[in-house]
This record gives sequence, structure tokens and C-alpha cells, in this order.
Amino acid sequence: MKHQRLNKQSWVDRGLAALVLKGPTALAAEPLARDLGTTKGSFYWHFKDVPDFQSAVVKHWQGQAFAKILTALEDTGSAEQRLRRFGKEILNDSHDPAMRAWARSDKAVAKAIAQVDTERLTYLTNLLRHLGIKNDDFAQSLLAALVGLPAVTTKTAAAKSFETMVDLVLALK
Repeated sequence: MKHQRLNKQSWVDRGLAALVLKGPTALAAEPLARDLGTTKGSFYWHFKDVPDFQSAVVKHWQGQAFAKILTALEDTGSAEQRLRRFGKEILNDSHDPAMRAWARSDKAVAKAIAQVDTERLTYLTNLLRHLGIKNDDFAQSLLAALVGLPAVTTKTAAAKSFETMVDLVLALK
């Protein structure tokens, strides 16, 4: 077997992909090394142990999620356009549902999810206030839709349903 040199980010990226496809049990040295065509030695060169690796995966996902919020804050266009783009970004993130599934069995992951959701909710609340909608329950409802829709329908249907919710909320202003 030809071994390739991998960096820490290669392992984290493969871990996120494995999490989406197979769930948190796939976040182990042996199956990831096999998928990457290398040895477990490479894994342990970059990570002290599996929990250290899992922590790196969580931190990377959380960093990406926060970066999307920052990008949304810097986004130009009307508040309505920004709201729709923000929802689309979250719904197109295949890592989000996988992280939420993992969070049901891991407190550290649940804490990271809660921190991201708090920032997302703050962004949605401020955006809706900018649109003249002062009831914070609408921001909570939109966030709940972004979290829940991917679990009960296809990506396309989730996007359409979110658009309908945005239309409904905007009609109330």
C-alpha cells in the first residue's frame, strides 16, 4: 500500500465526511486510515488519541459555522435577501445534521451546537428587527425550521419550505 503524507486538516476533513456518511462511530483511527489509504501511525502523529481527533472535528465545524455567520453579517443586499441566503447556507450544509445527530450522544458536541445556535439566533433576531419584526419568536421559529427541515424532507423541499416560512414572516410586518 502506498502511503501518502497527510496533514491534520486532511484527517479532519475526512472525519467530517465520514460523520456525514456513517455517523460518529466512523470517527476512529482504523477506518479513517483505511479510507485515506494510510496507516494509523499518521493519525496518531497528528492527534494524541481519538477524543483529541473528535475535538478537532468539532472545533473545525464550529469554526466553519461561525465563519458563515460572519460572512452573513458582511453580506450586502437587502435584509430579506440576506435572510434567504443565510437560510440557504445552513440548509446546504450537510455537516449540520450530522453534527446534531452526534450531539445527541456527546455533551461536548451538544455544547458546540448550542453556541452556534445562539449566534445564529442572534443574527436572525437582529435581521428580523431590521425588517421591522420585533417578536423574537419568529427568529426562533426560523431557526427551528433550519434545524428540523433537513431531518424530515429532501434538501429541495426543505429550501422551498424555508422560503415559504420567510414569506409568511415577512407578510406579518
